[in-house]
Parts: sequence; structure tokens; C-alpha cells
Amino acid sequence: MSDWGEIYRSIGAQPVINAIGSVTMLGGSTSVPEVKDAMDKADSSYVPMMELEEKAGEQIARLTNVPAAYVTSGAGSALTLATAAFMAGDNDDFIEQLPNTDGMKNEILIQRKQHYWYDRCLELAGATLVTFGSESETTKQDFENAITDKTCAVHYYADEQRIDPMALSLEDTIDVAKKHNLYVLVDAAGQIYPTENIGKYVRMGADIQCVAAKYLGAPHSVGFALGTQEAIDKLALQSFVGYEGRRIRGLGRPQKVDRSEIVGCVVALERWMGLNHEERLTQAETMTQTIINKIKHISTIDVAMIDNILGVQPFGLTITPNSTADFTVDDIIERLKAGDPPIWTRKAFFAKEGEDYMEIHMFGLKPGEEKIVGDRIVEVL
Repeated sequence: MSDWGEIYRSIGAQPVINAIGSVTMLGGSTSVPEVKDAMDKADSSYVPMMELEEKAGEQIARLTNVPAAYVTSGAGSALTLATAAFMAGDNDDFIEQLPNTDGMKNEILIQRKQHYWYDRCLELAGATLVTFGSESETTKQDFENAITDKTCAVHYYADEQRIDPMALSLEDTIDVAKKHNLYVLVDAAGQIYPTENIGKYVRMGADIQCVAAKYLGAPHSVGFALGTQEAIDKLALQSFVGYEGRRIRGLGRPQKVDRSEIVGCVVALERWMGLNHEERLTQAETMTQTIINKIKHISTIDVAMIDNILGVQPFGLTITPNSTADFTVDDIIERLKAGDPPIWTRKAFFAKEGEDYMEIHMFGLKPGEEKIVGDRIVEVL
């Protein structure tokens, strides 16, 4: 389109083509038309926010076959609010005391093998993260040994695209946790396909599962918590709505969600649960193959399709400079970024030490942009 990115250029910002995927640093997601329409309609009137959260949560819970749900300011917010709920419960004095955790059980256990970038969201509520197990393996006994009288919950990072057989499974995590009356919190932000994964971990016995609605076609800034009725009720007490509606000063006040975003979240989930996912996956595979066909003749790189269909970023491709190359992956990334329009890519997020390859994903590409990406790679190499 002739006006592509013009709204950004008008204020001096540079629009880019996103070949990385759904990443916060590039804006996260693009709301689908059905969601944009629903959000516009939501803006036509005001609504009591406590009631809206309640009714939206009921609809999300029905769609995902769990007892309860709550819309939050992204999955990260759901992690923070859940942690606060586990520590303070329904004690209003404790709720207003956080992030000071004096007098509360404030330790959240996490496998050392699962210590990751976003567990910072738990510490925001005032919790202390305690790791258990080793870098190579985690056992049920490791978990048992880490439990103290200050332990209130265990955190689990669900990543079904890269299941680690040496980590303690969620089944075993839940088994041990329930024997010791501990809450189980699951970060399942991107586990949105197959669709039965949305809510699966709660049905397995977790107390709260956190989901990023941006992956479903909702705005970047919205997510939701799924869980037991007890856990979600306590989480709601921590929210921005609880702060204003109950006049109890919980720590969730800065994590505000607009009424139109809440409606957009529900509509995005409704659409996702009824979507033709075979068609969605075929489109991603076709776009991937378009890029591969354009660049596979380049003798200095090895190109391969990613065959994953789980989660949020199906298919995509890897590019690895081979022994004949006089450049690195970093060189390719910088050359693509230096063009007009800039194309943003990055090294493979889960690359092992010593590996030098990049991934390109279709999530952030508009139809037709895969051709631009392919042509540009040919140009810079």
C-alpha cells in the first residue's frame, strides 16, 4: 500500500517489516478485523468494569472448559497477579502490603532448568524465586527437598515445542505440589495450538494458566488467566478493577485493561476456537516456501523449513552460513535492517552455544511481504 507505515513516519518513527514473529519489541501483534470491529463497538458505551471482567471471564472459561478466567494486561500481568494472589490470598491487609511480604509465604519454586527471561514477572509481586534441581536434570526428590515453610507455589514454564525430557514434567510437578498444598502456576503464554492446550494445564490440576491473547489476534497488550474458581477470585482482588471497585490498594493498579481490549480478547478467543486451522497452517507453509524458493540457490547459505505446527509460530525457515560464506548471521541481520524498508530478523532464539543460524517466521508478515523478504535476502547476499 502507498500509505504503508505513513502514520509512523509522520511522527518521525521508522516502520519495519517484521520477519521475527510475535515479539514485544516490534509491537507484538496485529488485531484481526473481527476484533477491531468489536473493539470499536465496545467504545460506543461505558460499562461497569467489575461486571465486564466477570462476564468476559465466564465466557472465556466456557470456551476453554475451565472453572474460571480473568482478562489481564498480557500474560506477564497474569503471572504477576497470580503470584500476588497466591501470597496474599483474600486478606486485604496483605493485599495492600505487597510487595512487602512480611508475614506471608513468599517463596515460589522454579526448576533451575526452567529459569527463564520472564520469571521476573513473579518477582514484581514481591515473591522470592527459589530454584531446584540442576542444569542437567530435575527429579521429584529435588522438588520435595526445596519445599520450606515459606513456600507458597511452584512455577512451571510450558513449552510443548521443545519438551525437555530431563526436566520435571508438569504431571509430576502437580503431584508433588498437591501433596504439600502448594499452588501451581503455569506460564503457557504461547501454547495456543492445538486449541485444547488453552486450559489443558488447569484441567490437569494447575491452579492458574497464563495465556497471551496477542497470539490469537487480540491487541498486543491483553492476555488472560485461566484457573480454579478460588485462584481466579483471589487474582481478581489484586487487579486494577479491585483497586478501584473495592477501594483496596492492590499492586495490579498500573496493569490496566481498556474495556474495548477486554471485548477484543473475548472475540479473538471465540474466533480462534472456531478457526479453520488447516487453512491457517497451509498459508504459513506456503509463505515459508515462497521465501525458500527465492533463496535456496544461494551457495553460501543452507536453508531449511521449520516443520513445527505447535504453538504460535508454525513453519518458518532457518538460514545458516556454510563453510563457503565470508559473512556471519549478524552480517545478514544488519544488512536486512539497513535496507528500505528495514527488515527485522534475529538469531535463532533457542540456538545452542556455538550455533550460528537465524530463523524467519511468518507471524508478523503481511501477505506479500514474504516476497519482499526473499528478494531482499538475495539482494544482500
